Amino acid sequence: MTELPIQLIASDLDGTLLRNDGTVSKRTEAAVRAAVAAGFKVVLASGRPPRTVQPIADQCGLKGLAVCSNGAILYDLDRREAIGHEHVPQEALRNIIARLREREPSVSFATEYGHRVGREPGFPHPETWVSGLDPVIDDIHALTTDAIIKLAIHHPDHAVEKLAELVRAIVGNELSVTFSGMHFVEVAAAGVSKALGLARVCERLGVDAKQVVAFGDMPNDLAMLAFVGRGVAVGNAHPDVMAEGYETTATNDEDGVARVIEALVKSRGAKKAG
Repeated sequence: MTELPIQLIASDLDGTLLRNDGTVSKRTEAAVRAAVAAGFKVVLASGRPPRTVQPIADQCGLKGLAVCSNGAILYDLDRREAIGHEHVPQEALRNIIARLREREPSVSFATEYGHRVGREPGFPHPETWVSGLDPVIDDIHALTTDAIIKLAIHHPDHAVEKLAELVRAIVGNELSVTFSGMHFVEVAAAGVSKALGLARVCERLGVDAKQVVAFGDMPNDLAMLAFVGRGVAVGNAHPDVMAEGYETTATNDEDGVARVIEALVKSRGAKKAG
């Protein structure tokens, strides 16, 4: 807990703010809208690209900035446009692809550009990621001729945790490697994380990181939870997140995020009344 009053609420989406069926519950939507009405700044921080973050923000009545693609894109919800990109360096990208395929021939790749996606024929069709788009299906070398935001890596046999360890061993500090609740590992430019994206939001809004509460459930949320004054894990969080000893709320299906937000709104209202 931080001694400074919370000014900004940041939340991951899948497995955290969203229920397991991918929806925002009525209680959560009401809590977010109440927080905005009470004067809190609310920021969505997701591994999702802007195209799938925008509808959720609209449903919850959110404006301003959103952290998308694990911090690789800073997105303006009002203007509906990206105001910052972090692309994966081409040389590092080609290197990881060649080295990983040499070591694990069964891997397949997909690419995220921010406005479109691509995938190799062997990469499982990622419904929530694609969100209605028709991916360009081609060899990974053809898919990476244009600058990309994120490289996704899938292995038909390895658990995502094992695959992530393998990829990290190959890339070292040259690139950022993480995973969320999906069946693939995500690779971005070095230093890219939700913490980086949220730091840029805080700078623009003039909010100290100690005045931020953040919610998450997966390893790609760890940097963000460590960055803020109050990190909260939902009850269904990955063991790697739980192991860090963060404050824990109820699960995503039990409106864990909403419960904490409601308490914050109630506390602010009591202080104003007092």
